[in-house]
Amino acid sequence: MEVTVLLVGIGGYGNIYVDNLLDEHEKKGVKIVGAVDPHPEGCRRLAELEQLQIPFFETTEDFYEKHSADLAVISTPIQFHCQQTCLALEKGSNVLCEKPISATIQEARAMMAKEAETGRFVAVGYQWSFSDAILSLKADVQAGVLGRPKRLKTLIFWPRNEEYYKRSWAGKQKDSQGNWILDSVANNATAHYLHNMFFILGKGLLSAEPAQVTAELYRANEIENYDTAAARVYTTEGVELLYFASHATEQRQNPIFTYEFEKATVTYQQESGEITAVFDDGRRKVYGDPFKGLCNKLWLAVDAVRDGREIPCGLKAASSHTICINGMQESVPEISKFPKELLRQTGQPKQTWVQSLAEGFSSCYDNWQLPSEGGIPWAVGGREIDLRGYEFFPSRG
Repeated sequence: MEVTVLLVGIGGYGNIYVDNLLDEHEKKGVKIVGAVDPHPEGCRRLAELEQLQIPFFETTEDFYEKHSADLAVISTPIQFHCQQTCLALEKGSNVLCEKPISATIQEARAMMAKEAETGRFVAVGYQWSFSDAILSLKADVQAGVLGRPKRLKTLIFWPRNEEYYKRSWAGKQKDSQGNWILDSVANNATAHYLHNMFFILGKGLLSAEPAQVTAELYRANEIENYDTAAARVYTTEGVELLYFASHATEQRQNPIFTYEFEKATVTYQQESGEITAVFDDGRRKVYGDPFKGLCNKLWLAVDAVRDGREIPCGLKAASSHTICINGMQESVPEISKFPKELLRQTGQPKQTWVQSLAEGFSSCYDNWQLPSEGGIPWAVGGREIDLRGYEFFPSRG
């Protein structure tokens, strides 16, 4: 069976899907039947798409007026995910939507309702959740091989320069029409690593659910939302999760994590390339590289169209991250600005970074503390937000 694919968004991250589909479409039995993008010039392989005589459209509505697709691959800004996904489902397409699901949990729930109504599926593009390494680790967690989960923590520094924030929606809380975007370091570039802690702990192909969150949110760049985040989350099972991420450090630190269980400690550093569990009796188990097969999500979605197989990460599994992000925003009524005397600017394009931020966050990571607990002078603690039964953002005032 040939699977027809609509690409919604072919610039930015959408280039990854374009590359994989152009390189593999004949081998995988896939046909691109349309591309939606008001600015297609952002696609690196635009000329090849044009040579294949693939029709281009400015809006998703324009495509569906006369065309159909088995699978819609949506790689657009956050504020469009809900509307475009629901439309694609209504028009008979299954969907692979890039992370996060949406800006708010109420949008995510609307997408779940439409999915159930149409009988189609929505996969969410947290690529680690489609990797053999993560799925193998998750299976061992569920089987009790590692013992009861105790606490998990993650840290990542991915510096971003001023070019990154020139996109119209980057770092924004809302768009010009008042729609929530909530773009941030935690809801975009490093969302995978916050989501993964929930996903690893969830039963089946679901995620653990957040019960409480306390966040500290900061910005160094001239943006609406935050470029630096620290958060402590407790799941409904009482497991502590700590998360540290920033776009405003001088140096880069690719994702690292430590997941503590009763019988083993699981660690990962991207530089070493493999997730490893060390058991209390000295045994070791290597799960592999979670970055291997970054486009598994695309090909698994294609396979699911063909044979109805389960999607590793669907809307329900991804919704824990969205609830947590909404709670983090509510934990901090006003984003804290870093002290001006600590701001530094280097490079071209210009990058703004915070002196000693990396060292401070790394110390907090080592000591299982939020910055306000670690004696950092500029740190501002947030309030604890109860996320049990959380249905609407903003849920307060």
